[in-house]
Amino acid sequence: MRRYGTAPREAVLLCMNPGPFGMAQTGVPFGEVHLVRDWLHIEAPIGKPPVEHPRRPVQGFACRRSEVSGLRLWGWARERFGTPERFFARFFVANYCPLCFFEQGGRNRTPDKLPAAERTPLYEACDRHLRRVVERLRPRFVIGVGSFAEERAGAALAGLDVTIGRILHPSPASPAANRDWAGQAEAELKAMGMFDAPSVAPEALR
Repeated sequence: MRRYGTAPREAVLLCMNPGPFGMAQTGVPFGEVHLVRDWLHIEAPIGKPPVEHPRRPVQGFACRRSEVSGLRLWGWARERFGTPERFFARFFVANYCPLCFFEQGGRNRTPDKLPAAERTPLYEACDRHLRRVVERLRPRFVIGVGSFAEERAGAALAGLDVTIGRILHPSPASPAANRDWAGQAEAELKAMGMFDAPSVAPEALR
């Protein structure tokens, strides 16, 4: 947040919630360990929760598992922009929900699969947070990474002057995402008008 979260930003890429080998390890949305450390140049001690699932330990930057979704999203950013500074001159990446949910066997449970009694207050808190993020960063676009994030953005940001869109989620569980995810995401962003013209001063892109 201190390094890359200054306002304004042209677009916020909105993710769903942390993956067990991405943000759960690094604190960065889609935060695949190697790209966070070696490309974003972020590394810090990561603590453990009071109660930890034995099959999903928090190992921080010592985690050896890679998250494919994070490799795809941050890999696209690296290939498209070259440096983090160029990427963050236009984009910020945020999570709708900052929490992981694990089933007894260790399977990741997404927020939309929670019981209604848990889901409703969670959504209310996450909606308020997302609205504050957008009011601070003042983007023209809020782009859901997947349909869930797009839907929550539409509900949380009603009345704000922002265009809401969606790109394909990079999860390997999606057959479509396994066919040139980066190319498809780039095309979807262009269709929204994202790359019609730079919205920042040229010196910020150097």
